[in-house]
Amino acid sequence: MMQGQPVFILKEGTQREQGKGAHRNNIAAARAISDTVRSTLGPKGMDKMMVDSMGDIVITNDGATILKELDVSHPAAKMMVEIAKVQDTESGDGTTTAVILAGELLKQAETLIEKNIHPTTVTAGYKLASERALKVLEEVSEKVDAEDARKLRAIANTAMMSKSVAGIREMLSDIAVRAVLAVAEKRGTRRRADLDNISIVKKHGGSTRDTQLVDGMIIDKEVVHASMPRLVTGARVLLLDAALEIKKTEIDAKITIGDPDSLQLFLAEEEAALRDMVGKVRDSGANVVICQKGIDELAQHHLAKAGIMAVRRAKKSDLEKLARATGGSIVSRIADISKGDLGKAGRVEERRIGSDPMTFVTECPSAKAVTVLVRGGTEHVVDEMDRSLHDALSVVSDVVEDGKAYTGAGAAAMEVALRLRDFAASVGGREQLAIDAYASAFEVLPRTLAENAGLDPIDLLIELRRAHKNKERNAGVNVFSGKVEDMAKLNVMEPLRVGRQAIKSATEAAIMVLRVDDVIAAKDVSKDAGKGAPGGSCPPGGCSPGMGMG
Repeated sequence: MMQGQPVFILKEGTQREQGKGAHRNNIAAARAISDTVRSTLGPKGMDKMMVDSMGDIVITNDGATILKELDVSHPAAKMMVEIAKVQDTESGDGTTTAVILAGELLKQAETLIEKNIHPTTVTAGYKLASERALKVLEEVSEKVDAEDARKLRAIANTAMMSKSVAGIREMLSDIAVRAVLAVAEKRGTRRRADLDNISIVKKHGGSTRDTQLVDGMIIDKEVVHASMPRLVTGARVLLLDAALEIKKTEIDAKITIGDPDSLQLFLAEEEAALRDMVGKVRDSGANVVICQKGIDELAQHHLAKAGIMAVRRAKKSDLEKLARATGGSIVSRIADISKGDLGKAGRVEERRIGSDPMTFVTECPSAKAVTVLVRGGTEHVVDEMDRSLHDALSVVSDVVEDGKAYTGAGAAAMEVALRLRDFAASVGGREQLAIDAYASAFEVLPRTLAENAGLDPIDLLIELRRAHKNKERNAGVNVFSGKVEDMAKLNVMEPLRVGRQAIKSATEAAIMVLRVDDVIAAKDVSKDAGKGAPGGSCPPGGCSPGMGMG
């Protein structure tokens, strides 16, 4: 106020919230997102059905997928969605865990703020607690040999335990382990498993048990000519990034032909050029051609006469994976084709999957790219299997690369909570209250597992605390028996990378929300755009907040 006159620094209609009101609203929005996915955690978690504006349906309990489908507008809620995206990108699993943990950290922080503990004190305590939590997680994890297929299968099993495909998880975990080990390679002292070298081809129809791993590639294309062989054994595969057709000029040009003999000569030249191209392919010894570009009909005829199988318009990414699978090189100029460029495959054949013809390049001697063919009764089943398989491949890849895993089912979370409480007692000042709150937030994971299984969360938490105080650090919640049991004996394991990323993402998001004490929201111009405009459906007094334009 200046001399009794108000001073406006923001445009009319701008909304502003400050102090505890801003904290309360941001925390409420973030917790709403957390509560949305909370019921999906664990083997007894439930699925969500989402229907978009086009009527497309997604049924899943995958945290990242659920949040991706939500149309979120609140800025604090958007940050929670970002957590899921980052978690999925970095570790491939644990999205629900990260979001639930962030929501609980904010809930605990809200209690402290209501007790007049400043948000910066809370965030300082949370930073100290997260650093200690990461160290504890590292200490409770154990080394896993990258070649130990039994342990890797157990880790894949754990990732799929909460999915709708849990009934066939043994088969899928075996597929995931074999696929990751096939593409894994040593670079220096570390192993790398690039999941881009594992293709997933989805075809609905058949049964989920028809899902199979192919030691090679499946190309969603058919053989180009009816007279070509549909099966080639001992295949020598040419990967061609050039068109087997006459190149068209890139400039405007006109050819004038005056008599039939000249036309015949012109066509003969074209045919000779195409025959020469096919001759180069044949002379290289190739009996299978996978071409990224087009193949002229005449070239198809000559390839068929030579007994060469050909596929055209293959995707560039498929061509690159075929090079890794067959050991061949991608050739960009027909003149440069040589025997050394050819890849090898024991079998190349065209098969019908459902109603679609597809080309299978299999039995590759040392395939460094593989394909999983996912089958299922309906499109929704196939999509959910794809998501489950993605999680399984990701966790196996994480362990192959990092070589470390910890016990799941709330065992590691309870151990972290217990040790953080001891750590809080050694920290002076008000930060110890924040560290204690951080420890309590970790208990949300075993508590939610118990709630989703219809068990008594209080009794289970008390029993779990007692077990961990008695140095049983692998004690976790068995949602099937309803008891606290040793998760190491039950082979419930999770990759260290998943837990580490969940702690980092959840803590950073919670701190960012807590540090906001002023929310300034600009006026929504779109709501006022039609006021008084011709053709608008609003009454003279303007549109109410729930009304739209006609």
